[in-house]
Amino acid sequence: MTIRTVPETGSTNADMAALARTGLGEGVWLRAERQTAGRGRQGRSWVSPSGNFYASTLIRLRPPDPPPATLGLLTAVALDEGIRVYLRDGDLRLKWPNDLLLDGAKLSGVLLERVDDAVVVGVGVNLAHHPNLPDRPTTSLAKHGLAVAPAHFAETLAEAFARWLGTWRGQGVSPIRTRWLERAHAEGAVLTARLPDGSVLPGLFAGLDADGALRLRLADGSTRVIHAADILLG
Repeated sequence: MTIRTVPETGSTNADMAALARTGLGEGVWLRAERQTAGRGRQGRSWVSPSGNFYASTLIRLRPPDPPPATLGLLTAVALDEGIRVYLRDGDLRLKWPNDLLLDGAKLSGVLLERVDDAVVVGVGVNLAHHPNLPDRPTTSLAKHGLAVAPAHFAETLAEAFARWLGTWRGQGVSPIRTRWLERAHAEGAVLTARLPDGSVLPGLFAGLDADGALRLRLADGSTRVIHAADILLG
């Protein structure tokens, strides 16, 4: 495991994608103290001031590997495990597909991007600062009285990620799915799914399917399996 740190870059995901094309292997994390063009899911920008955590790694896909999309669940449970090393109180919950909420406010995000036979995994965590967003509450560890150095958190996360990657390859998605459900909001929680086509679908959380897709129970009693959406709680 190697962690490379740069003082500033546009996007660690973009840099890691370029490195993937040169043949870089697994086990390398690229961390930036600051990003000038950080990216989130669905084309959002990721505000990236110094003091927070911004890093990316890559996974080289192998024929026996589980579906690549389940790396989002893997990263989420590794993040949850890493944050709990520092957190002493507060309600920490996972929200599908891979967000981490602290007392109901967004603490971190994950961005997966496919590059040939690799998947670049980008992680952002609000350690010292959090943005004010119009559509969702956000928070940081500093707001909860915790001072966590990005360099120290990088080591904690990389170790947790490596352990869960071994589980993913050795035992499949099932144990990761089980841990994710243990750490998520309860079954029956009210959710609203904003689908890629712009439609909005309200329902109740009905768990995950075997490959980690969201099961949403609709008002008519049917269940919709969702593979891509922006999910809001409540």
